[in-house]
Amino acid sequence: MTTYEPDPRRWKALAVSLAAGFMGLLDVSIVNTALPSIQKDLGASSGGIQWVVSGYALAFGLVLVSGGRLGDALGRRRMFLFALAAFVLTSAFAGAAPNETTLIIARLLQGFASGMMTPQNSGMIQDLFRGAERGRAFGMFGATVGISTAVGPVLGGVILAVFGDPEGWRWVFYVNVPIGILAFALALRWLPKPETPPRSLRGEIDFVGIMLLGVAVLGVLLPLIESEQGGLSSLWWLFVVAVVFGFAFVRWERSMVRRGRPPLLDTRLFTGTPGYATGAAVGALYFSGFTGMWLVFAIFFQQGLGYTPLQSGLAVTSFALGSAVSAAIAGRLVPKWGRKLTVTGLVMVIAGMVTVAVLAGQDPGAAAGWWFALPLLVAGVGGGMVISPNTTLTLECVPTSMAGVAGGALQTGQRIGTAIGTVVLASVFHAVLGANGGYPSALTAAMLCAAALTSSALLLAVIELRARRKRRSLTEREEAERAAADSQRG
Repeated sequence: MTTYEPDPRRWKALAVSLAAGFMGLLDVSIVNTALPSIQKDLGASSGGIQWVVSGYALAFGLVLVSGGRLGDALGRRRMFLFALAAFVLTSAFAGAAPNETTLIIARLLQGFASGMMTPQNSGMIQDLFRGAERGRAFGMFGATVGISTAVGPVLGGVILAVFGDPEGWRWVFYVNVPIGILAFALALRWLPKPETPPRSLRGEIDFVGIMLLGVAVLGVLLPLIESEQGGLSSLWWLFVVAVVFGFAFVRWERSMVRRGRPPLLDTRLFTGTPGYATGAAVGALYFSGFTGMWLVFAIFFQQGLGYTPLQSGLAVTSFALGSAVSAAIAGRLVPKWGRKLTVTGLVMVIAGMVTVAVLAGQDPGAAAGWWFALPLLVAGVGGGMVISPNTTLTLECVPTSMAGVAGGALQTGQRIGTAIGTVVLASVFHAVLGANGGYPSALTAAMLCAAALTSSALLLAVIELRARRKRRSLTEREEAERAAADSQRG
């Protein structure tokens, strides 16, 4: 049995990998505040502007599982450095884009690079940490995921305020370049080199699986991303395509396992790894409620109340602050409290969302940002107790050799949840607003919808909590029986 020897550089390696991962996840949302400036400066169409945001999210979600599998097969250090270099170059490409078409292409490439980089984070945590340290590391990873999503509007507003119009939007992308170059230099120094040489792509990568899963994910995400342009009515048939290719993907992956070939995504992750399937579903459902509300808040504050982008971002800062603090603490408490943390956190998030819905119904006017600060802080504290513990508990039984692809699949579910939640909440908001309900009523309806989506995650978390208790009870009983049998033999 090999004795575990912790790498002395593991915390430095984690810091640099999370810094790079933060940039990639931040770029999902930070560009939202810059869209009016981009449209004005480049003369972009409304459909083109939509693709500046959605193209990144689409490319990001498409390659997460493939990126995780490549990291498992070829080495996480190699994949991380390659993806980080590509992300820096494509960020510079986006910042220098002279027209709408070039910017969309740059954002697609940037999304691919980020999607390749992100799953290496969870894989490296599985490689470098054990026991309670792994919980702390995943706590920091969960904080990175939660904060990057929540602070995007704030940072975007700050950058635009500093650099101004007409070309301040370019610094939303340029800011990644110096940070990325520094992260690359530190990663070369601190990320541990693999003990075994990287394997060849041939025979290790399931290219048929990549194609099947890519089409299935595309079939789900594209109609949702294009929903504001009529995608649900014109592209509904892609959902059927997604089901067909998803079914074919599962059959193909099972046949790969039977033939002793390395699959892209071993379906035994969902059937044979305790807690993985439920944890992945909890994450997807939580992200559908959690991330969907940021677009609604941006519309409410900027269009409904006349806030500037910076003021709109600052109005929801309490959520980000609460999430940052609680995620770091919750990561340390996972070994002791386990799934109870997730359940408690989800209850707090729902309570915060419902409180915001009630307060919005009172029509607080321009003071809404102050009225919402406390319930958003409560929801943020709860959110930090959801993401990092759920990530730790979902991945804790995953074999190290599958850590990258497992993390990629987990993130893919979160991206799909984000797309669904954004469409649902925005549709509810605009439906109420279109019926002359007013901005406060529209926000109330959207926040109640977000609370309902989060409640479905809470239900699954409670089911998983009971299942974990049963598994623990069974294990303790089996250990007691073995101890009794050993005592009788002695």
